[in-house]
Amino acid sequence: MPSKHHFASLKIMEVIKKNHLRNNKTAALVLENGEVLWGYGLGVEKGVVGELCFNTSQTGYQEALTDPSYTKQIITFTFPHIGIVGTNPDDQESNKIHADGCIINQHTNFYSNWRANDDLDTFFIKNKIPCVYGIDTRYLTKKLADEGAMNAALINFGSKKESLEKFNKEIENWNGLENLDLASVVSTNQNYKWAKPTWHNKEIKNFDINYRVTCLDFGIKHNILRNLHEYNLSPTVLNLSTSFDEIIETKPDGIFLSNGPGDPHATGEKIINNLKKLIEIEIPIFGICLGHQILSMALGAKTKKMFQGHRGSNHPVKNLINNFVEITSQNHGFEVDRESFSKDIIETHISLFDGTNEGLKHRDLPVFSVQYHPEASPGPHDSHYLFKEFYNLINKNAKKN
Repeated sequence: MPSKHHFASLKIMEVIKKNHLRNNKTAALVLENGEVLWGYGLGVEKGVVGELCFNTSQTGYQEALTDPSYTKQIITFTFPHIGIVGTNPDDQESNKIHADGCIINQHTNFYSNWRANDDLDTFFIKNKIPCVYGIDTRYLTKKLADEGAMNAALINFGSKKESLEKFNKEIENWNGLENLDLASVVSTNQNYKWAKPTWHNKEIKNFDINYRVTCLDFGIKHNILRNLHEYNLSPTVLNLSTSFDEIIETKPDGIFLSNGPGDPHATGEKIINNLKKLIEIEIPIFGICLGHQILSMALGAKTKKMFQGHRGSNHPVKNLINNFVEITSQNHGFEVDRESFSKDIIETHISLFDGTNEGLKHRDLPVFSVQYHPEASPGPHDSHYLFKEFYNLINKNAKKN
């Protein structure tokens, strides 16, 4: 009878053979300046146009790809070996890949992780996403760092022979992320309740009282909902266009504003009046990422496009209240302009990379937000206190009323 090692070797050879057949493809990345970088294709055979960005994380490629905040973006991963731990259902931040495409330096022929059930190429094919590998990602990252975010086309030609001129025209005709409301595209169509805990805390609850939190969905990540649940906050997720009266009908003890893609100004126009009403009735509000930007707009501040954005899991942020430094995970291409803060806004956090705003709170009202992602655990637990602060704010407000 053949040994386990024999079957394992056969499986590895099958994976290598399968990937050899798949990977004998031609692919290209076309930049908005006309420069073309050639490589090989993974995933589906098609072309996409989006904003080109880079992510500096060494782990978590599946979480990044399935983060709705990456809608209409093409991710360049700076870590060279993407695909080494395969993919699995637990590591998804949503129900599908939201990035339009991705670029990796080296394709891994087979994955190695006890939790994995699929390779990266299969994952791309199932999600109908193209990828290109064999690109010099160091060159590309330096270019983006020097020249800022740029539009690009990623094409996995496969067996097809298409003209690059077609994609040059598509890049020219695409206006980029500014003034683009993508949160409305990814926001849930069906309101739902969330009751799943974090993986390490299947049964234990940190607090005795359970409070209702209504989450306005701009592209919410699953791990945010898990963390809210861990602190005995029961999330109900609503479409961002839900009316003020319908929000109040959920009887919220607190309001959560989620992360999401696109220009905050374009999305904010749809939600800002409701948000101002919620602020006026002094209900506790907590925002993350796009939620931070839209909350700042409701408080009278302004947002603007960044030169290259923040994307990765190694971003140091200083808490100006306690002078501690947190290692954070970030994914945003717009920032809140601190020069537009009113006297009622207190800046609570700043980036130690470029000094941009990373957090704020209202001087008198139970309202606060951060630009980064406390649920992503890069520190690993540097920023989890924010969920506890939200709970305490809700608890304090409930006792007062």
